[in-house]
Amino acid sequence: MWKKTMPIREVREIRGKTSVFLGTGAIEKIFDIAKELKEKSIDKVAIVTGKSSYKRSGAWEPIEKALKENNIEYILYNGITPNPQSGHVDEATKKAIDLGAKAVIGIGGGSPIDAAKSVAIMTLYPEYTTADLYEYKFTPKKALPVIAINTTHGTGTEADRFAVVSVLEEGKEYKPAIAYDLSYPMYSINDPKLMLSLPQKQTVFTSVDAVNHVVEACTTNVSSPYCVLLAKETVDLVSEYLPRAIENGKDLEARYYLVYASSIAGIAFDNGMLHLTHALEHPLSAIKPDLAHGLGLALLLPAVVKNIYKARAAVLAEVLAPIVPGLKGDEDEGEKAGDGIRKWLKSLGINETLSDLGFKEENIERLVELAFNTPSLGLLLNCSPIEATKEVVAKIYRESL
Repeated sequence: MWKKTMPIREVREIRGKTSVFLGTGAIEKIFDIAKELKEKSIDKVAIVTGKSSYKRSGAWEPIEKALKENNIEYILYNGITPNPQSGHVDEATKKAIDLGAKAVIGIGGGSPIDAAKSVAIMTLYPEYTTADLYEYKFTPKKALPVIAINTTHGTGTEADRFAVVSVLEEGKEYKPAIAYDLSYPMYSINDPKLMLSLPQKQTVFTSVDAVNHVVEACTTNVSSPYCVLLAKETVDLVSEYLPRAIENGKDLEARYYLVYASSIAGIAFDNGMLHLTHALEHPLSAIKPDLAHGLGLALLLPAVVKNIYKARAAVLAEVLAPIVPGLKGDEDEGEKAGDGIRKWLKSLGINETLSDLGFKEENIERLVELAFNTPSLGLLLNCSPIEATKEVVAKIYRESL
């Protein structure tokens, strides 16, 4: 039983600061939110989003209507790309400052919402750049309120304090993260109707991201029973409802439970942190910004689980049961667990390896260097249930080629 492995004499913090609206029609809550903003004299907002999904998802029409009905002036920045870059955040920040924005609305998945969290900080620190923020050249003490309008089901950023932005200028290949209490969204809208147009690959990759979040959160050296509980529920939901969403993207019930899984997975790693899979994926998508974050995680997860299994066998056997049946929690099951995850990923249509994406043996040294030198990733490595030496990190990359 995993409960016997919990360090009950160590104190854990249980976090949760965002008001989450979940359910079909939740987007209509934007009218109440806009009214509240106006009552608080927040009459100018910056909207941060990607190129087109904010319209395609159906989110934009009610948002625009709610803002206009409450005489809230806004600017729209729709230049955020997957794996958002610091320069894009700087551009959005300039627009927000020029308007005099008093709040920020992020519409989309992880990239636009992370960018919105960043703009909310940077608008109040015009003397710095976004790169400065993510390279920890200053510590923010204030931020504008953020409203997260979620249109995917995987990142968890809609309910947590984390944000990730790539810093690629001046020859850098950083993809660091920040995590401040001031970055929690004030409100988060999670309406499965907004996800019905999500393409199949994005459906898979975002849901696999959620699974990665909890597999890591329940196995860090700061995890808690709360994280394990959320992890078991997340993997169970994704295993049941992701195949349905793949078969029929308009399956509203499947989308509902996948976005619920995304949010509780975000809460899980907000409490339990992350470790090897994310610390090793960020260098991949820093070098190849077009690489989908969820795909990069998927290709690393089997090797990560194989290598950490001995340290967290009891927990992983229970958490992974819906996708890798038959695990008993024996310490020598690492290879079986890793192979089982690989088989599950193939059932979702993920057949690639890092080699298929262009990574080679000669890239491993650079990837290891980035994993250890990118700001913030050292914290994740320190949360690993096994000692995250350079040799261990290189081994995981090598086994994922």
